[in-house]
Amino acid sequence: MSNLRPLIPLLIAAGILLAGNGLQGTLIALRGAAEGFSPTTIGLMGSAYFAGFLIGCLYIPRLLRAVGHIRAFAALAALGAAGALLLVLFVDPIAWIAIRFLSGICFSSLFTTIESWLNSAAANANRARVLAVYRIIDIVAVTGSQYMIPGLGIEGFVTFAVMAMMITLSLVPVSMADRSNPQPPAEFRLDLKGVWRISPLASIGCIAVGLTNSAFRMVGPIYGQAIGLSVSEIATFMSAGIIGGAVMQYPLGALSDRRDRRQVLLVTTIGAMVSALALSWFAGDDRNANLLLVFLFGAFAMSLYSLSAAHANDHATKDEFVQVAAGLLFFYSIGAMAGPLIASFLMQRFGPHALFSYTSVIYAALVLVTLYRMGVRAAVPAGQRRRFAVLLRTSPVFMRMARRGRAKRPAEDR
Repeated sequence: MSNLRPLIPLLIAAGILLAGNGLQGTLIALRGAAEGFSPTTIGLMGSAYFAGFLIGCLYIPRLLRAVGHIRAFAALAALGAAGALLLVLFVDPIAWIAIRFLSGICFSSLFTTIESWLNSAAANANRARVLAVYRIIDIVAVTGSQYMIPGLGIEGFVTFAVMAMMITLSLVPVSMADRSNPQPPAEFRLDLKGVWRISPLASIGCIAVGLTNSAFRMVGPIYGQAIGLSVSEIATFMSAGIIGGAVMQYPLGALSDRRDRRQVLLVTTIGAMVSALALSWFAGDDRNANLLLVFLFGAFAMSLYSLSAAHANDHATKDEFVQVAAGLLFFYSIGAMAGPLIASFLMQRFGPHALFSYTSVIYAALVLVTLYRMGVRAAVPAGQRRRFAVLLRTSPVFMRMARRGRAKRPAEDR
């Protein structure tokens, strides 16, 4: 634990930001609905967030090289906190769409800054522990923040003020961290044709994950509200999906290391499709059925991104890992920009259960693509597969952290 002590301030800042980001997505959906915004308008806010998210991932390395990690973080945190307050000062759909776009830029840039810093500061001896702690912080922060909403309420100023305070307070541990100003990350070269050539299946899989999982995260609270769940039950509903993904990623990843990874990807996609169909057709407004099925949905759906990335890395050289990470995150973001808007439009037209009908259709298409790719390309031999790594979709730097940790393991463990 002593080896991790210098990184604790950065990990605390990451936890505060992850909690604030998780809180903001759910709060905006519920408060927007309370203000009379249509589901399509709320979906457009989610799409705007991911458009900004993509821009932030692409351009933050330039800012880090220009002003350094501490100054970049301070400026971005100040903008993010101001954006949180502007949401309650200007309760207007156009203003919220613009603010969500800017929030996407801020949060993706803040996560890239922290992960770049952690990547530079973590020693090879403790890199695996840093990654494990970071993933635990992500799960605890995002799920825990959901329960701040029923505690503080969606009306009035309080929750937005707390959200702004959280973003501002993330500056405190960063200002106390090691101020060595680490080397900024290299430019993330976007060679989309190259990434597609490395793995068409992984590229399509990440687009599908963006189309579906972003819709769940951004308009899932509207689904819960529409079927009659209370605010606290909506928090539990969203948390159940996130926890399900956390529980199943390691078992599915370990299984994919031993078998043709596409087989595991196929079974996982079928599991996501079936659980989405069950939510759409059988759950109705039954609270317990929805909680159980969304846990299963999250268990399969939230694992697809890491499985797709692992499959792409099986076909990539070590020099291509960061290129693959940037390309897959781009494909995910393209899907994520469209997903909330499409899903919310369908919900507004056909009712709340259209959310999971829509996701099941996307997964059915991914099943067909996976079967086709299994027929036209041989499986990667077991001895040539890369080890599975659970990935966060916060920045391409996280892939570099995970792969550097794997690369330093003894040969017999690889």
